[in-house]
Amino acid sequence: MNRTIRNITARLSLRRPQNNSLDILAHVLESIEFSKETDLERDLEAVKKNYPSVEEFERDFPSICFALATGVGKTRLMGAFISYLYLTGRSRHFFVLAPNLTIYEKLKEDFSPKSPKYVFQGIQEISANPPVIITGEDYESGKGVRFDVNNLRIQGRLFENSETLFINIFNISKINATENKKGANKSSTPRIKRLHETIGESYFDYLSNLPDLVILMNEAHRYRATAGATAINELKPVLGIELTATPKTTGSSPVNFKNVIYDYSLSEAMEDGYVKDPAVAIRKDFKPENYSPEQLERIKLEDGIHHHEFTKVELDVYARQHNKKIIKPFMLVVAQDTDHAHNLRNLIESNNFFDGRYKGKVAEIHSKQSGAEGDENIQRLISIEDPNEPTEIVIHVNKLKEGWDVTNLYTIVPLRASASENLTEQTIGRGLRLPYGRKTEVDAVDRLTIIAHDTFQDIIDRANNSNSIIKKKIEIGNGRDVPFEKPQAITVPSLASIALTGASVTGYDYHEPTETSKTAVPITPQHHKVAEVAMDVAKRYERLRSSRELSTSEIQTRIIKEVSEIIRPEQGALALEPENFNSLVKEVVETVTKNLAELSIDIPKIVLIPSREVTYGFHDFELEGLDKLNFQPINHEILIQQLRTNKSSLLSCDGGYDKEDKLESYIIRSLIDHELVDYDGHTELLNKLARQIVARFKSYLPDESDVENVLVHNQDKITDFIVVQLMQHYWETPTDYQVTVSRGSTILKPFNCTIQKGTVSRNFKSIPENKSDVKKMIFSGFTKCCYPLQKFDSVDGELRFAQILENDEKVIRWMKPAPGFFQIEYKNGVAYEPDFVVETTDAKYLCEPKMASEMKSDTVLAKQKTALRWCYYATKHTQENEGKPWHYALIPHNAITSNRSFEGLMNEYVVPQPLINQ
Repeated sequence: MNRTIRNITARLSLRRPQNNSLDILAHVLESIEFSKETDLERDLEAVKKNYPSVEEFERDFPSICFALATGVGKTRLMGAFISYLYLTGRSRHFFVLAPNLTIYEKLKEDFSPKSPKYVFQGIQEISANPPVIITGEDYESGKGVRFDVNNLRIQGRLFENSETLFINIFNISKINATENKKGANKSSTPRIKRLHETIGESYFDYLSNLPDLVILMNEAHRYRATAGATAINELKPVLGIELTATPKTTGSSPVNFKNVIYDYSLSEAMEDGYVKDPAVAIRKDFKPENYSPEQLERIKLEDGIHHHEFTKVELDVYARQHNKKIIKPFMLVVAQDTDHAHNLRNLIESNNFFDGRYKGKVAEIHSKQSGAEGDENIQRLISIEDPNEPTEIVIHVNKLKEGWDVTNLYTIVPLRASASENLTEQTIGRGLRLPYGRKTEVDAVDRLTIIAHDTFQDIIDRANNSNSIIKKKIEIGNGRDVPFEKPQAITVPSLASIALTGASVTGYDYHEPTETSKTAVPITPQHHKVAEVAMDVAKRYERLRSSRELSTSEIQTRIIKEVSEIIRPEQGALALEPENFNSLVKEVVETVTKNLAELSIDIPKIVLIPSREVTYGFHDFELEGLDKLNFQPINHEILIQQLRTNKSSLLSCDGGYDKEDKLESYIIRSLIDHELVDYDGHTELLNKLARQIVARFKSYLPDESDVENVLVHNQDKITDFIVVQLMQHYWETPTDYQVTVSRGSTILKPFNCTIQKGTVSRNFKSIPENKSDVKKMIFSGFTKCCYPLQKFDSVDGELRFAQILENDEKVIRWMKPAPGFFQIEYKNGVAYEPDFVVETTDAKYLCEPKMASEMKSDTVLAKQKTALRWCYYATKHTQENEGKPWHYALIPHNAITSNRSFEGLMNEYVVPQPLINQ
């Protein structure tokens, strides 16, 4: 990757498919002649040599198509393409083409420096010399005609110079529009092609004569019709760049593009986490044949509203929990025709539909709208992501097929549509963009749901078809994602136990020899029997300052005596004479005590006991965001099934429940069950909050039975809504500790885990082909690990860190401690388990590889604080006993690469030890 591409990729934060596309463009530009006089056939052969998928340019100029899935970021990619062509000095004149008014308006906004989605954000060279943006409304002003000192065209503008960038943004209709001004003679010549007195030619001719004009076609499948294709050819650009998610012509007999140079499918985008996961929803045990089309339509609309309101609260709670911007979701209703759309709007805004709660919150979009009404609704679409914009439901008729760049569409209700129409990428593509730019791992935030009561099974079947845009990802069977066999539990003893007592992995056929087998006691029943007893006796000496003291003559004499007393009653079983027996015990005890220190890491047993009771509570406050609670009464379960993963869930459930005398009691009883809520200590506050919730529901529901219904069926969501705000007003007294060091070392206990039957251990040097499979695997081949087998939660964090530890000369031993080995509490009795313990020639470390995005999370920082305290007291103990100091390191996953050393990582990521109050 050249420096220019690296800079653009970093400054624009390009995703992998965008970066790949930019690499390809740069490669193509090196192989073709960038001029109007180029030999088209020669250029085509040069491109086909490296990209055989390009069969033809399909234009009168070199033109290549990038087929990127909806939601990946084609507009941002256009900004990257323009930046590269401009920064490399190839062009400063661009023509960006939009297929319709919606996309046209969005493009104008995204190319404005005032937009939060500005396509050149961070490109300093463009920021210092802002581009001139020319549109279909202002091109006649002459602003798009450059100032050329050698060939005077038009008066130079302030700040314009020979490096100024010119970007024309046009709707395709403007190219062929024959608009005639009032009172002027009518003309059949497109307006853009008429003589422009200021420049002595038409603006179209001016553009076509530019030596460096590059055309970018957004939603390129819309420009293959005769009129549009002819006009584009007449512009005579030196290069055409086409972008689309559907690289085939429109119409009843679509034809695939022949100039696709890069294809990144929707299934890949879903797998890589760039877009939402589509799911279909149906009422459980629903039989659509029992309902008329009108009844079915109303049921789907109502259930769409239920899902919409459910999602609204989920988004609000997530935003509060993670201190993110509030996302206002909306619902898209696909109507059959314009009359159908109008009737739907009348129904939804009527008092007979949820008591008129959505009056004034519906936008109706279709081709018959024009003038002020059409402009108003286009503006509503553009600003629909604004939390203060009132629209919650959009009804459309084939008006939003592509390019509508919004992130807050969460529910689609297709009415009177077939399964194929439900599942087209253009339909679901309207809601695939993620509001926070990446997945949150919260289903409701990462999911787009299609209400499909009448076509549920058809959609599932089509999604699982190998030719579907959403390919089936989970396979059942041997060696598949979900195997037939149940998982099996295995127990992995420490390397010390294996080498010294002959212990073995149980529940798993593992026979790989260890590097330390040469230091083990001889493999005979007599030796192993003595070694097992010696190990048990050694545990009694964990109170020693370190395991090294086990090798002193005084301690060895005591252990030999204790072992001999334990085994003597079974001396006959050892079949040895007394002299030989004493020699055997002495030999084995010496071997065990010596190698325990060499095969383990001395970890002191430190207990931190709170010196006084920790108290906590909540400051008084008023609930915020009550207007986002719009749950409706519901009497049915709604089943939601994700199309990519086939994961199922229920939106809500019906059934019996314990009746309460007061409506507020439904809320209180749910709050009492929450582990963080102490009702006795906060009775007044909790009752006040419950009253506020009930008052909110009473404000829009007609009677108390509906309020009760909502309270019963949405208890979890209401509780989450309250608790997340309670935690924003949480206080707690500082914790002081009494410190007890009960022993200087601890003999490692086995760790337990589960694996699939038939799993074969994998050498730790081998990275899984699919990184997400790492949790299913078990790894071996270590020379410095305290256990022969290990499991890892991630590749880029844990497995690569283990590789660094094995390769570093300063590392003596390391391990992933078994659960429960450390007893470090970091919050309200919750235990903290370090990911890695490492011993080097001069220090010991608790190491925590973490996702870079989680480094500053409250939980990680709370654990860090406790780990630092533990390290302080561990260091104090070991230094008093001539041992090594302890350190804590918090390492971002993206810093753990194969070229890093352990020492280098520690120099950068060891957390400084604060002063601990005595």
